[in-house]
Amino acid sequence: MRAWLMAAAAGAALSGCASVGSLEERPALAQSAERDEDLRVEQLLGRMSMERKVAQLIQPQINSFTAEDMRRYRFGSYLNGGNGGPFGDEYAPAAQWLKLADEMWDASTAPLPSDEPAIPTIWGTDAVHGHTNVVGATIFPHNIGLGATGDADLVRRIGEATAVEIEATGIDWNFSPTVAVARDHRWGRTYESYSEDPRLTASLGAALVEGLQGRRASQDFLGRGHVIATAKHFFGDGGTEQGVDQGDVNGYIDELKAIHATPYPAAIAAGVQSVMASFNSVNGSKMHGNQAMLTGVLRDEMGFDGVTVGDWNGHGQVAGCTVTDCPQALLAGLDIYMVPDDWTALMDSLVAQVRDGTIPMARLDEAVGRVLRMKLRAGLLDGDARRPSQRANGGAFDRLGSPEHRSIAREAVAKSQVLLKNAGVLPLRSGQDILVAGIAADSIGQASGGWTLTWQGGRELTNDYFPGATSIWSGLQQATEGAGGAATLSVDGSYGDRPDVAVVVFGEEPYAEFAGDRKNLVLADEEGLELLRKFRSDGIPTVAVLLSGRPLWMNRELNAADAFVASWLPGGEGAGVADILFGRREATGRLSFSWPESCAGTPVNDARGALFAFGYGRSLSETSPLPQLDETCGFLAGSDATDWFVNGRLDRGIVARAGETDLPNLRGEAEGIVARGIDNLRQEDAREITFAAGATLSLAQSDQGGGDYRISYAIDRRPTAPVVLRVGDTEIDITSQLAHAEGKDWREMIVTEQCTDGPRDSLAISSQAPLAIRIASIARQDLPDDTQCSF
Repeated sequence: MRAWLMAAAAGAALSGCASVGSLEERPALAQSAERDEDLRVEQLLGRMSMERKVAQLIQPQINSFTAEDMRRYRFGSYLNGGNGGPFGDEYAPAAQWLKLADEMWDASTAPLPSDEPAIPTIWGTDAVHGHTNVVGATIFPHNIGLGATGDADLVRRIGEATAVEIEATGIDWNFSPTVAVARDHRWGRTYESYSEDPRLTASLGAALVEGLQGRRASQDFLGRGHVIATAKHFFGDGGTEQGVDQGDVNGYIDELKAIHATPYPAAIAAGVQSVMASFNSVNGSKMHGNQAMLTGVLRDEMGFDGVTVGDWNGHGQVAGCTVTDCPQALLAGLDIYMVPDDWTALMDSLVAQVRDGTIPMARLDEAVGRVLRMKLRAGLLDGDARRPSQRANGGAFDRLGSPEHRSIAREAVAKSQVLLKNAGVLPLRSGQDILVAGIAADSIGQASGGWTLTWQGGRELTNDYFPGATSIWSGLQQATEGAGGAATLSVDGSYGDRPDVAVVVFGEEPYAEFAGDRKNLVLADEEGLELLRKFRSDGIPTVAVLLSGRPLWMNRELNAADAFVASWLPGGEGAGVADILFGRREATGRLSFSWPESCAGTPVNDARGALFAFGYGRSLSETSPLPQLDETCGFLAGSDATDWFVNGRLDRGIVARAGETDLPNLRGEAEGIVARGIDNLRQEDAREITFAAGATLSLAQSDQGGGDYRISYAIDRRPTAPVVLRVGDTEIDITSQLAHAEGKDWREMIVTEQCTDGPRDSLAISSQAPLAIRIASIARQDLPDDTQCSF
């Protein structure tokens, strides 16, 4: 099929068109190649049973099925989740990944008893900043750092290196790049976005596609050293209200498309073979069931002819669907269901729905045909297609974390560093005595962020999990000693001999997806701030190195530091940070996101409300002073707050009622409410509140109080009927917000005067159907004036 790929790519290049277009619009060579491809797909479809066709649309995770299941059902594809590894070991060595790939290939290609074709399966993975599910792979900076480089050629080379490492372990398909245009820094996936700017995101996303797959007109397109790429998540994932992961995106569709759809034509022009649907809804319609977008925009407007794959059980969020029963998604334009665990029941329901006509056979054939076409283009249906270990790079484990790839990563780290302040302490000089402080300084896990070995990543992943990688401390130590100086690691900042300068490395602990959603942009961990203030009081110059997956409110830290570097999530080549601090490379990183002036979290996507605008970044020679920054913020722990319920107790003067019946200390059973103590951080410090249909729980303050509400809550099952929050005389329907919070652990609800009128000295929740919600704390606090209500 490489001849077809060359002809089709050449045709696309000659036409100069980003969309596929009609046959009449294309050169004769490309038309002929496409007809050959269509004929091949049609012949395969004609030999497949309906059940085997359905199986091509099912994508389970490796933790939930065996090679024997693959042999029996012949799934079209499978994936490893963020916490999944071969044979139940998420830290398995590379050889085990390849072994499993071989087993699944063999099972899927075993001859069938009938004349049916045995269609090879394909394995998909989330290699979002290198092949970072696998121990020893190169860990590149996350996309937010790559956005700061603004370097498309660098991103393309990262894609090439990542593809080789993926291929070495036998995997065919990467769920990357993320081309989300993040517009609210509170979103937990902001670091997966290149930029708030759609054009920059489009350029870098297309470059990564070319790196992963090869250039469309080249001989190696989808050939040796390349894997299938995925542009995700279509569409609007970076535009949810208040940055709530999987939340709502609302507005005029053309205005939304101008921002969030812009990266997709560029990815399609680059030849991307798959697009992943997003969890979020657009104007109330979940994307996994949004025909107007999945078919009308992606297919008809943009001309995408590849595979549309779902996200983790995302089809189950479509109205009227469950994880095991959702013809709506297929009818809307989804081609592959990512159904990690409930694949048997979903297969059964899809087969039944094809048989009873709910799903037309023509639509089934269309979706299966797209899957077959993608495999055909990747060479997996060629007569000489081989099991993964017998391919060109199969088992080439020396390519994992190779010196060449680590060199690219180090270059990317250096180019991603954004210098926000420098009072002359940088570059560090030869012969200096340098103290390096902070828990994060020698933590490769923290520097790498989420999607690193595990889904959430973590500081608890010690450096032993990252053979060959370099922490920021190690990079600084090597650079300091190489320059004739001395370096000391002191996590807590203590010292004997007075250092010439202190480098403080601090920031956010790793997270992924909704676990990273925030209500404001304050860094709650004040370790870095305390260290910077300590050194300032001692008269020691300081360099602050911030590790974060988003711009944060750093006014206090900026005031305390003599130099400040936004390091983002640089990954496993910490020496790239030292390259900038010592001036071995010029500081060329520039903000691809506006930096907030306020702590409230109100979206900042231009100069309005920005402390540092998009594109800001200093060279090492720019040493003009920053003015003293305002350090006041209503979200700070020291701000005055009144606790209504905390540590398992109601505050004096707070009355809780079920209907008209008192619930002393928010515990007991009355009028359809059951309130019982549960453990959160300590014994029975939280409450589980169970509502019968029509029940109301209320809390009121006996004396006049003030402040906004902050409520820590969790909900395991979404509401099945309206739920209303009443604050004073204001009623707020919070049904959809609670639905988004389902299964996402503890979250914070903030209620300010922006969404309420009149007195706010009482609080009530009513549910029209049975509901259970957990509450850890309720407090009132004067928050910044621009703080939005959020749930």
